[in-house]
Amino acid sequence: LRDCGARVLVVHADLLAGIRQVIPPGVRTLVVPTPGDIRRAYGLAPADAWTPDGLLDWVEWRDDQPARKETPLPPPETMIYTSGTTGAPKGVRRPPASGAAVARFAEVVETVFGFRGATEIRTVVTGPMYHAAPNAYGLFAIRRGGACLLQARFDAEELLALIERHRITHMHMVPTMFVRLLKLPEEVRRRYDLSSLVFVVHAAAPCAPDVKRRMIEWWGPIINEYYGSTETSAVVFCNSAEALRKPGTVGRAIAGAQLRILDEAGRILGPGEIGEVYARVEGMPDFTYHGRDDLRAAIERDGFITVGDVGFLDEDGYLFLCDRKKDMVISGGVNIYPAEIEAVLLSCPGVRDCAVFGIPDEEFGEALCAFIEPEPGRAPSPPEVQAYLQDRLARYKVPRLIEFRPTLPREDSGKIFKRKLRAPYWEGVGRQI
Repeated sequence: LRDCGARVLVVHADLLAGIRQVIPPGVRTLVVPTPGDIRRAYGLAPADAWTPDGLLDWVEWRDDQPARKETPLPPPETMIYTSGTTGAPKGVRRPPASGAAVARFAEVVETVFGFRGATEIRTVVTGPMYHAAPNAYGLFAIRRGGACLLQARFDAEELLALIERHRITHMHMVPTMFVRLLKLPEEVRRRYDLSSLVFVVHAAAPCAPDVKRRMIEWWGPIINEYYGSTETSAVVFCNSAEALRKPGTVGRAIAGAQLRILDEAGRILGPGEIGEVYARVEGMPDFTYHGRDDLRAAIERDGFITVGDVGFLDEDGYLFLCDRKKDMVISGGVNIYPAEIEAVLLSCPGVRDCAVFGIPDEEFGEALCAFIEPEPGRAPSPPEVQAYLQDRLARYKVPRLIEFRPTLPREDSGKIFKRKLRAPYWEGVGRQI
């Protein structure tokens, strides 16, 4: 709120208590009564759902406004904040877009979301609407005349029921949702009619090739993927056929997008060589980080920008991601990418979520550590987890230390706060990664 200079805050009643004492002076607060589906999904008490005395109720404030007869003003540009995966969240700010830029963005979005040419769009959005992809997805669906249902909280079987009940045609998902859907018993998965689905797209995190293959076998060749960021929008895309032909790829550059893989010196790397991923998309309006032009300048090389991902291009131009640059572990001089290990761990019976990172090791410099959030009542033992990984990964990629926690710390986006898990191991070591 301080960073963006907000003048008005609109907030659900149940979220107010956690921030009320730190709302900056001068920020007008409008409280929205928490809807019943959210109250039920999060087990909230009825008293937590209503506007406290002395504060403005959104509904009452809205209904008290005089009717406007003037032509509506164009909506202002949104300033979406990055996830803060490798640092503090940053506001991505763009100047008002020209007509050409708006048309270009719409073309990219409609292509990767599967809206182009669709005669009917019925979608359920399960991700947070304050993040770039779910926000754009939901808004574009509505602008195309589609029906947009918001699932209060992701639940795998409930999602299947919603697809059947509302004849959902399009969805935007993340790989963790696939994993939890695939862990449902076979009789539960077969219980629901999913034949209305025509286009499902996923992004935001690596998807294990086996998970992708099993989803395609279950739902058919309607599973698509794109890679991009708040800063760039989508830059690559692949369909089911490409995913099966190139297991592990996130796709090939869309029309108007260009990719480069650069080493630390800025040298362009060739096919199969791992480096930092840089991209640019023709026609997309430029951006800066709100109040941090220095950080914006630091991520650009020759007009291409990076958000810190590491990967490589194959000989056909397909992009394969390895991990975030700051998450890479160097053990005994070997580069290890935790995202690969996490993707396998998520398929392990009894594992609900996980985080893998490097901790100090006198012999190898760094060793692998895994924190696991188990399925309720189904926690495997550390030796069972290690045995599962040894059957599927090289031995040096199996974490030496495995810790279990009922819940893992998360950022507002839902991503796991690796920094909080990693920091205690590096205190007093003399270096911090």
